[in-house]
Amino acid sequence: MSSSKGLCAAFDLGTTTIAASLVDPASGERLAVTGAMNPQRRWGADVLARLTAGGDPETLRAMQAALAAEMERMTGELLDQAGASPADLVQVAVAGNPSMETIALALPVESLAHPPFRPLFSTGKSVATLDLGWSRDYPCYLLPLPGGFVGGDLLAFLFGMAAAPKPGTLFLDVGTNAEIALYDGERYLATSAAAGPAFEGGNLKCGMAALPGAVSGVRIEGDRLKINTIAGAPPRGICGTGVLETVAALLEEGIVAPTGRLLPAAEIDSNLGTRVQEVNGVPAFVLHRDAKSLVYLDQEDIRALQLAKGAMRGGMEILLGKANLSMDEVSQVVLTGSFGAVLSPHVLKKVGIFNEKMVRITGFIKEGALAGVERVLLAAGGREQMEDLAQRVRVIPLSGTPLFEKHFLANIDFPKTETAA
Repeated sequence: MSSSKGLCAAFDLGTTTIAASLVDPASGERLAVTGAMNPQRRWGADVLARLTAGGDPETLRAMQAALAAEMERMTGELLDQAGASPADLVQVAVAGNPSMETIALALPVESLAHPPFRPLFSTGKSVATLDLGWSRDYPCYLLPLPGGFVGGDLLAFLFGMAAAPKPGTLFLDVGTNAEIALYDGERYLATSAAAGPAFEGGNLKCGMAALPGAVSGVRIEGDRLKINTIAGAPPRGICGTGVLETVAALLEEGIVAPTGRLLPAAEIDSNLGTRVQEVNGVPAFVLHRDAKSLVYLDQEDIRALQLAKGAMRGGMEILLGKANLSMDEVSQVVLTGSFGAVLSPHVLKKVGIFNEKMVRITGFIKEGALAGVERVLLAAGGREQMEDLAQRVRVIPLSGTPLFEKHFLANIDFPKTETAA
């Protein structure tokens, strides 16, 4: 399966999940793809927790080592899938937010942990995988970091779009570190909203990466609950799409109030009330229970999603304000993220991230950032084009700005559901 020119590995290094693929530059095709949870989660669910932990040099090296081991394991898995050997690999490229790329190199994190939150490097970085703590030595390219918490993953997402965007296009990479960009016709205004890991299923009681057995689809028909899992495997957790679809369905049924409160069983008229139970002292909605697993979403998980969507919507409104555009003047929305399945724009409207117009103009790209890293590896002059793109991104910081706080708080509640006339 291997090519005479050698194979390349692409990584989208997310705070919660990692996506990786193997591509063949000779044919331009993707030979294998895999995903995993980021092993650094044990040091904190979000970038700020990781940066705090990484302030200790020993912990920083431990975080790098854990990540290196997982990336090498994933590389081995990709090569196995393609029937290739480690000798066939000639190049690695990595996109991540500034925190992830900095920790991957075990560089000092202080400048990112405190205002004005500046990465140590802004242009792309050519290193060896040994510099990432790998045991094997391959040339490695880390994508540029435009600034703040806007990183190579957002650039990869934008770069993955082969056609030039229309002015007024909004790009949303929905993850733990939700990154948002708005194209105004000449450049990109970009920001990062600390959404927390709810969108990727991370840090939720039953959260998991988009791997077999993750609940990825949920709908309610009458008083029956229908769930879909990735690869049709027995349910063992819930990923990003499953979380959003569960909350959207519960809002529609009135089982979750617009304030985010999960109603107690006694207040629910249908048989679905039997699914509201206390788990470890917290009210929860049970999606699946059998001898091997219990999959549920509890009140704290719902609150985490509220904070995530409030941050996301607040960040969108800030960028639109900078470009003097309203939500209704957005021309196109391009959505990506490590959800595990194609996310319905209707679900994003039900939880209050999108308005009605955005539902109609949204396109979804699965693994958008990973596709962009692949393009850097496959396109002639890919790196030069990537560096050029990075120069056209203007970062708008959100942290500590009263206007963002105002937008965030205004968007904490879920929308009131439209009852049938």
